[in-house]
Amino acid sequence: MSSQASKAVNGGLISHPDVILIGGGIMSATLGVMLKKLKPEMTIQIIEALPSVALESSHAWNNAGTGHAALCELNYTPQAADGSINISKAVKINEDFEKSKQFWAYLVEQGVIDEPGDFIRKVPHMSFVNGDDGCDFLRKRHEAMKGHHFFDEMEYSEDPAKISEWAPLLTAGRNGSGKVGVTHVDSGTDIDFGSLTKILINYLKGLDGVSLSTETSVRDLDQQPDGGWKVRVRRDGERSSEKLYAKFVFIGAGGGSLKLLQKSDIPEGKGFGGFPVSGQFLVCDNEELVEKHAAKVYGKAAVGAPPMSVPHLDTRVIDGKKSLLFGPYAGFSPKFLKSGSMFDLLSSVTVDNLGPMLAVGRDNMNLTEYLYQEVVNTHQDRMDMLRDFFPDAKNQEWRLVTAGQRVQIIKKDTEVGGKLQFGTEVVSSSDGSIAALLGASPGASTSVAIILEVLERCFAEEMKGWKDGVKGMVASYGESLAENKERYEEVRGRADKALGIA
Repeated sequence: MSSQASKAVNGGLISHPDVILIGGGIMSATLGVMLKKLKPEMTIQIIEALPSVALESSHAWNNAGTGHAALCELNYTPQAADGSINISKAVKINEDFEKSKQFWAYLVEQGVIDEPGDFIRKVPHMSFVNGDDGCDFLRKRHEAMKGHHFFDEMEYSEDPAKISEWAPLLTAGRNGSGKVGVTHVDSGTDIDFGSLTKILINYLKGLDGVSLSTETSVRDLDQQPDGGWKVRVRRDGERSSEKLYAKFVFIGAGGGSLKLLQKSDIPEGKGFGGFPVSGQFLVCDNEELVEKHAAKVYGKAAVGAPPMSVPHLDTRVIDGKKSLLFGPYAGFSPKFLKSGSMFDLLSSVTVDNLGPMLAVGRDNMNLTEYLYQEVVNTHQDRMDMLRDFFPDAKNQEWRLVTAGQRVQIIKKDTEVGGKLQFGTEVVSSSDGSIAALLGASPGASTSVAIILEVLERCFAEEMKGWKDGVKGMVASYGESLAENKERYEEVRGRADKALGIA
């Protein structure tokens, strides 16, 4: 079907596209670009409920902007009862992030991205601990990770002079009170996923057969006898809905994905629930302080805290302006999106997920207590937490900003009834006609690996003929960089050079 034939006359909506992408964030943008590169004649309709794309989870101020490569995030390297450190999750996340960099580098080489500095910058990644136990853990972690070629550039130090050289704010005002240890990796990154999303969506909008409809919400999804989908949408200010028909639907609506998945009524989506967690950050714009700190410094999460609440003191660059960010401070809101409804959580409860959600509530009282404490914290309380990292921090130099909502996954479990699952998960129908992305961190950083999983599940037949095209976009596709140091160094070197972060 040609794009001309598929275009509806009413406002640019494509009435019968090949693909409908719900949500104007990094996931839909990545999938859209990949599909158009693999099959240029494909028609795509993007649906976004807000006035513009990248206003929810992908927006720069709604996430920490860390290029999650497991260089500094301590929750990706758990310690076993015998004291050993398991780095398997860190290895996987690092390799997934490398796939993202390869794809972005390909887009730079293709001219899709003019200036990679508009969204990605080199910022060292550090881990920070204090006390004998903390230093013992971090030292063991460093030893375990440095033995793998993904992490062989990682350095460890307890020397105040060295730590001050890497991140002077960590030692300013500490006056030798208490032992601290850090690791340092020079090749970390800070990423503006909002800027990247806009670059990709603007590119898509310029292609034949692609339409973006903003201020348009999805009201219902119904599978048709031919296996395709009828998607009923309504544009803001309109009383009546419009019907679109597509062979494939992708739900990449961040916190809004769960309720849309429920509307699809596919068996694979039964039993999923969501637990919303909000976040806030302290931000400092004092230019003198900002220039003294050039790193993303991650600490250990508090007992009972979700992984997304690991405290960190970061360099951020948004719209060309540098600032410092500390947090996140978790909170609770029943909204599934920052722009969502106070009834989101309640309306997501169904007969299928009630049991798992009650089980999670029963088994996670420590999380409930943690969130309550975070909600009642004062500015002084938040500053005291910051001073664990930066002892000289002054109250008046830091302001509070509200970040995006994250909806953690709740799944059925045969043993305990239900479990709270952190991370991301692709849920797709058995026939591959629809897929939804649930969950949160590391999310955007591993967007390319996630979208490759969507393609493998939902375009299995097409992928037999697309493999060369995919490998052209993601050089290590089908390979294990974790098992091949020379190939890793070759592929990473090319990507880093193209992205200007070598």
